[in-house]
Amino acid sequence: MRVLYLLNISNPDRLSSDSGWIFADLLAPALADAGAEVTVAAPAPAGDARCGFRRTKLPGTKYRARFSADIDELVSLIRSEKPDVVVANQIEEAPAIRTALLEAGSGALLAGYCHYLPYSFDDGRQLLVDPSLDDGGLGRPVLLAFAAGLAACDRVMVHSSTAASWVSAAAERMTVDLGDRLRVVPAPRDERLVRAPATTTSGDGAEPIGVYNHRLYAHYGTQQFVDLARDLVSSGSVRLRVMDLFGQRSAARTGLNDSPERMRAKLAALPHVQIVSDWGDRVRYRDLLAGARFGIAPFRPGCPWSMSVIDCQGMGLPVISPLLGWLAEHIDPELCFTTTSEAVALAERLASDDAFHALHAKRAHASTADFTPELVAARYLEAIS
Repeated sequence: MRVLYLLNISNPDRLSSDSGWIFADLLAPALADAGAEVTVAAPAPAGDARCGFRRTKLPGTKYRARFSADIDELVSLIRSEKPDVVVANQIEEAPAIRTALLEAGSGALLAGYCHYLPYSFDDGRQLLVDPSLDDGGLGRPVLLAFAAGLAACDRVMVHSSTAASWVSAAAERMTVDLGDRLRVVPAPRDERLVRAPATTTSGDGAEPIGVYNHRLYAHYGTQQFVDLARDLVSSGSVRLRVMDLFGQRSAARTGLNDSPERMRAKLAALPHVQIVSDWGDRVRYRDLLAGARFGIAPFRPGCPWSMSVIDCQGMGLPVISPLLGWLAEHIDPELCFTTTSEAVALAERLASDDAFHALHAKRAHASTADFTPELVAARYLEAIS
């Protein structure tokens, strides 16, 4: 099977913080191991030496990534690569890819992967546009482009059962009949970030550290984390390690959304909160996680998946989480909370109760066992066959 993997990269300055690139970099070699011929078409290479690479233009902004597909470039790629399957990593590009397939005279299957859902649902199940994609009122056009992408695909892949239910509900409301085209294929874990659960104890002299390793955008619910962080550190039982995944962003990116910089400043002003960077180095990232006792999930309402949560769990770190989205599906119910006081109590118990910590460290590690690149590649190939 010849697979042409079209990868949009939203964080070219820090690839280690781009979940779509990490996914491709882990998945492409596993697909090759399984016998597929993979070519990644992207602004930067992903995979290993067995994977072909075709450099494409960097779209520049998240809106250009959705609305500026170069059909001439796509036709050229399809004619030169002669794929059996084309994977649209940016689902909104699927209509343009379908057009290119038609012009190129290709009968390749078009598979879209919904890495990001540009909407969420409120408690009343009302469909809400994603505020991070609503600059200048573009939220609804993005949502409609997403629906058009679903309609153009032969296969639609999502991370989780939660994501599948949300995509199905959104498609139905926008009169897109998915039929039997929807498949659940999780993202692979990074095997470099896997270890047996640590055997540290609360009495070893080290102050327990809770790690928050998520993007600091406001739409990730970061203000709620700031409020939680204030209460956690005031309890005196833990320190917090906050990952600055982006570093210095370009003026174009901060001009669209400067909330990561604002949230970082708020967190840096709190006592017992350490702002750290992995400098794009996965070894340093692993070391920063290894030095923590537990993780904290994001407060993002429309969360269909979190690679950062899987990173923590693969390292044997229990993760406490608000009871929402995919997090409620995946994380142990004993570690989910609905109030700040419940979150503080869970953090304090993980910090001080060694038996409780050990139990959940083992459960966290085990929860990622089905996400090895080998197993995910098998599900991926089954989905697109």
